[in-house]
Amino acid sequence: MKKEKSIVEPWQKIEGELKEISELLSLVEEGDLDSSEEIDKDLERLERSIELLEFSSLFSEPHDINNAILSINAGAGGTESCDWVNMLLRMFIRWVENKGFKVQVLDILPGEEAGIKNVTILIKGEYAYGYLKSEHGIHRLVRISPFDANKRRHTSFASVEVIPEIGEDIEIKIEEKDLRIETFRASGPGGQHVNVTDSAVRITHLPTGIVVSCQNERSQHQNKATAMKILRSRLYELERKKREERLAKISGEKKEIAWGNQIRSYVLHPYLLVKDHRTEFETANAQAVLDGKLNGFIEAYLKWRAKLKSNIKNKMSNDNAKFKNPKF
Repeated sequence: MKKEKSIVEPWQKIEGELKEISELLSLVEEGDLDSSEEIDKDLERLERSIELLEFSSLFSEPHDINNAILSINAGAGGTESCDWVNMLLRMFIRWVENKGFKVQVLDILPGEEAGIKNVTILIKGEYAYGYLKSEHGIHRLVRISPFDANKRRHTSFASVEVIPEIGEDIEIKIEEKDLRIETFRASGPGGQHVNVTDSAVRITHLPTGIVVSCQNERSQHQNKATAMKILRSRLYELERKKREERLAKISGEKKEIAWGNQIRSYVLHPYLLVKDHRTEFETANAQAVLDGKLNGFIEAYLKWRAKLKSNIKNKMSNDNAKFKNPKF
């Protein structure tokens, strides 16, 4: 209901404003430049609103409107990869702040020398998942290492996982016997309880091997509740991926994102370039991207994904037609 309302109301508002402008036009006398200029400004503003709504129509999947749970994990490469995770976390937090969304760090494991081994954050905002699902996959960094005394070029990898936060209205069956719950002392920033009490919680879902943890809430009980929320979302996402894979197999289409395939490269040396390998969208302004300017990549991905889904739908429709009307 919330999703339908968020779609219908903006269009109704635009329809009302367009009607008002039309009525004003009929009242404007010839030569009234002030009124004409004011109407032109209203039309330009209305055009921008329509463009934004057309863009929002790309959010066509059931949970696009939800909050997003985003995790970043360092790949092979030790300190280099841990520093890359730290850079990506900063990039996403900058994007969140520019968007006016809120971010909450749920779990963080610092690197041994510098950076972060892995981190999980919750992004709260309308369509947070719809926007950030474009970031799911492997991110590759090429640069002169600040940790290399010989100033050699290094390549680092980090995996980004983005899943929607699933509400209590979605039934996910989790048996107590399928869970292994452990407590431990928090290892990162988190307030006065860090390294004092075993308030952090790690939950392993034995049938799937999914492991989730939370350490940044104020109590063990709150950490467990948040970890269970993440587990529910990951189990739901696991089932969704299975359905997508079955659909891809039926349609004969290659799956667009596979865990382990790099989706984007960030080159800081010997030239500046950030390129998305799915959409071919790229920019030489690498620093702006690392400062959170991701909208170009997000928009290109949403349009690419919509086109991909349309192609799959058309192919399945054509295949069904051939099946119903075979030619001998």
